[in-house]
Amino acid sequence: MAAESTPSTRSQTLTLNDVRHVAMLSRLALNDDHLKRLTAQLESILGYVAKIGEVDVSGVEPMAHALPLHNVFREDVVEPSLPLDKVLMNAPETDGPFFKVPKVIGGDEDSAG
Repeated sequence: MAAESTPSTRSQTLTLNDVRHVAMLSRLALNDDHLKRLTAQLESILGYVAKIGEVDVSGVEPMAHALPLHNVFREDVVEPSLPLDKVLMNAPETDGPFFKVPKVIGGDEDSAG
């Protein structure tokens, strides 16, 4: 398999050993029948890629998306906050005006050393 594969330089065909090598790099265990089938399929795919490479795109601007994207966020509007009793209403445990949660970092098993 050629290191660079452009439409003008890609004249050699994909070999069974090329596909076997790619399968090995991909950590895929494939039998010879499967490798033969994949060789033909990959050769066909590379042919399509080479055909796409022949298109003149000199006047086309690069893009990140096929469709124009617009900001979908709403305007930021300042509104009154919820009252503290409503905020804490569904909390499993509270400690005054705070949520009470189990200790995650710095427990007894962390400070033993």
